Amino acid sequence: MAFIQRHTTFPVMVGRVQIGGGAPVVVQSMTNTDTEDTEATAQQIIALAEAGSELVRITVNTPRAAECVPDIVARVRDAGHETPIIGDFHYNGHRLLTKYPHCARALDKYRINPGNVGKGQQRDAQFATICSVARDQGKPVRIGVNVGSLNPELVMEKMHENTARGLGKTSEEITNECMILSALQSVELALQCGLTENQIVVSCKTSVPTHLIDLYRKLSTQTHQPLHLGLTEAGMGAKGLVWSASAMGVLLAEGIGDTVRVSLTPAPGGDRREEVRAAQELLQALGLRQFAPSITACPGCGRTTSTVFQELAQQTEEYVRARMPVWRQQHEGVETLKVAVMGCVVNGPGESRAANIGISLPGNGEAPACPVFIDGEKRHTLSGDKAEIAARFLQLLEEYVAMKYPKRQDACPQPGLTTSKE
Repeated sequence: MAFIQRHTTFPVMVGRVQIGGGAPVVVQSMTNTDTEDTEATAQQIIALAEAGSELVRITVNTPRAAECVPDIVARVRDAGHETPIIGDFHYNGHRLLTKYPHCARALDKYRINPGNVGKGQQRDAQFATICSVARDQGKPVRIGVNVGSLNPELVMEKMHENTARGLGKTSEEITNECMILSALQSVELALQCGLTENQIVVSCKTSVPTHLIDLYRKLSTQTHQPLHLGLTEAGMGAKGLVWSASAMGVLLAEGIGDTVRVSLTPAPGGDRREEVRAAQELLQALGLRQFAPSITACPGCGRTTSTVFQELAQQTEEYVRARMPVWRQQHEGVETLKVAVMGCVVNGPGESRAANIGISLPGNGEAPACPVFIDGEKRHTLSGDKAEIAARFLQLLEEYVAMKYPKRQDACPQPGLTTSKE
């Protein structure tokens, strides 16, 4: 895919990670642990960082949570991770940040929701308090407007104006207009409080993909602040993945968006890292970032009656995922590796030739032989039971990585800092 010209924005530094200003789109995620549980929260931050989350947000909602933040950050840093940690504040952020200065200093960025920072005349004062803390601490902020917590007074004002002037706008149009207006007004207030344009990120999040597309297309023409993309609540499983990709894929392809989160609802006991992997796959699919080798596998049909190719495709994915922390440190450019695991003669040889390394397993009625193609040429033919075939193919994959990708001079056996720099 051709390089996409990004929407011009101010660069905002969050720790060592740059958002906007021409930097690659940044992946972020959020913990779902109780922040008062310092061990669980620190461990989840570490897990998300190791999965590739370049920013991690945590809830800071109680005095005890604010007290725990410095300890959480220290645990993450002691584990060797410099991933920026962001505090998510609602309702009482102005009190927590002023009463617990160690919390304010430990965090790399603050998230403010202008819709629930206060009511009436208190809203601006409490919003200004958070911005003043950010100014004094030298921290950036994200002004994050959500459709579910939009300032009701602003909405009522615009609804009344619509009726009184006979503008004929739908409630959805008015709501979207209010979200953008809330964000822009909040940016102006933040600037008046002493923050600079290089300290402010903006988001306007909704749960409807078409609304999100419309919102950000308009928002991107009215501000040069970096934009964070994401549905407020994407949902579970396939629904969450498809809805997120359908909205953010359109915007990213148009050059809109500087940081993304795929807000998946995990199954009970599910893996929080899935939202990180989903965001990476989205950016990689658009050619905006390269995080890990791509593995092509056919969907299966009546010709592929055996499950061997499915099992091998799964084994290959798991093997690559497990090896990437080491490969990434030891072999420069390994993220560009392309692998194919195919299940019959129709597309198998062609897809395998197009990959760096590919295997075409026999389908229904085909000879029990598995040609392996390396850089477009047939180099091996594997046979035997599925365990033998899998072991040999993964060995060939390991050998290809060692041969094709140069050894880094600063190779280290342990994964280190993930940043937005490529």
